[in-house]
Amino acid sequence: MTKSQFKVLFLITFSSLLVTRSYSAADDVKLDVSESAFKCLNELAASGRFFVDNVLGNLAETLEVANSSTGGEYPPGSLVTLVPIEAMVKHQEGWNPATNDWEFFLLDVSAEGTTIVERGGAEVLNQAGSCFGCHQLARPEWDLVCGVDHGCAPLPFTLEQIRAAQAMDPRCTTEN
Repeated sequence: MTKSQFKVLFLITFSSLLVTRSYSAADDVKLDVSESAFKCLNELAASGRFFVDNVLGNLAETLEVANSSTGGEYPPGSLVTLVPIEAMVKHQEGWNPATNDWEFFLLDVSAEGTTIVERGGAEVLNQAGSCFGCHQLARPEWDLVCGVDHGCAPLPFTLEQIRAAQAMDPRCTTEN
């Protein structure tokens, strides 16, 4: 191998390492999010059309941003969900800059609890396409959280249909 070929190989290898690192999840700032974090919607705090929690216990700051009329940056640990089968969780800064540190989850829910079907960043797909694809349309002040007037495409469901899906969360019992 010539010196010139070595330089080209080195640059290609180094560049691909940089690109991979910039788009991959950083384990050192990843939160430990288990299936137990995803509870009956009635056990979460309601904020407008969606529900929130904080897996690190900082619910007050999460609610402050969720209820703000001007937006804000959600704190690490924030969990946001509209319907029982999908959620997003904010990791520590630097986990995945491409998704503003949000991880998207597709869930299977039953009376027995929650199973994580898929999780990750921009690659997570629901029936409508990429979770991130929709959420990236939110204006910057909304930190990728879609709301009625946050810049995201409107959902193809009425508010009544969304509320019906929320009310059918099988993890909830009549005691909740």
